[in-house]
Amino acid sequence: MRRAVLTLVVAVLTGLGALLPGVATSYAVSSGAPSGAGAGSGGRGVAHVPVPKAGRAVDTSHPDHVVGSGTSASCTSRKVVRAVALGGVITFDCGPDPVVIGMRRTAKVVNTSRRVVIDGGGLVTLSGGGHRRILYQDTCDQRQVWTTDHCDDQAHPRLVVQHLTLLAGNSSGQTFEGGGGGAIFDRGGQLKVVDTRFVDNRCDRTGPDLGGAAVRALSQYAGRPVWVVGSTFRGGVCSNGSALSSIGVSWQVLNSRFVHNRAVGHGANPASPGTPGGGSGGAIYTDGNTYRLTVAGTLIRANHAREGGGAIFYVSNDRTGTLHIHRSTLEDNVSERFETRPGIFYLGRGPIDVRHSIIR
Repeated sequence: MRRAVLTLVVAVLTGLGALLPGVATSYAVSSGAPSGAGAGSGGRGVAHVPVPKAGRAVDTSHPDHVVGSGTSASCTSRKVVRAVALGGVITFDCGPDPVVIGMRRTAKVVNTSRRVVIDGGGLVTLSGGGHRRILYQDTCDQRQVWTTDHCDDQAHPRLVVQHLTLLAGNSSGQTFEGGGGGAIFDRGGQLKVVDTRFVDNRCDRTGPDLGGAAVRALSQYAGRPVWVVGSTFRGGVCSNGSALSSIGVSWQVLNSRFVHNRAVGHGANPASPGTPGGGSGGAIYTDGNTYRLTVAGTLIRANHAREGGGAIFYVSNDRTGTLHIHRSTLEDNVSERFETRPGIFYLGRGPIDVRHSIIR
């Protein structure tokens, strides 16, 4: 985020928000038309929205690899790490009951894979034990093999995580590529998350642009969005974006829940003199130029930012990006120092597109 943004933040904090293009000083809720006109809440708030084919779960009825042989003891970290490295469609056979697999190493995608689909069948939890990142993909990491001369914009691997729980991942101290991504770090290729629970994940507690206790995404192929569908994010703690975080990446966040996530950095971005920076986007932190964040059918409640945007921090540096909030409820999200709507800090192209939603 460029230093001009800091000037805008100061203006908001000193009551000059009405003078800034795209910064709302009224907190009215949309009546169904764009730009936040209207009042009241009849027929508004969280309502399920249709999911396009691109955002739906993948068929895993014919897996390439099955982790386990029918018992919980047969499902191990070593087998998960190996299956992810081999790529393809991965399922689990750990018995009929829920199972927690403690990850002794981070599972890393090898970039020669065209796709990696991890399907927990609704019974599997992968735990970082509070000590390590759970899942990693980076098309620009030579250790995971370079496959093109344009690693920051390549179609593969396509990483899909579905019907799974990711618990207690922690990327603190992992500063390669800027850090973040306590549960999932993804640079390059394409990422989709469906029907997945993220619980109590962590990343570094300070840093002006570092984030994503649950998911950190960078450099998605051809500007395609990261899909987050039917998923839950709870108890994340990071400098910024304690559920989702990205730079220059678009998102489609549909039918999901974000509750009790905390951005605990201090000094915002750029970092104020004498501070380490961070503290914005209690649930979602996005930065960049031309990118789109869509939040639809989603509840964002009781998240907290030490600086700005208790629910959502959205900055398009050149004011070409857009934020869309449809059929959603954002409530009781605390921004300790600055916001442009309750729980939101927004700088983008025109006003926020808010439809059939509650923001309070």
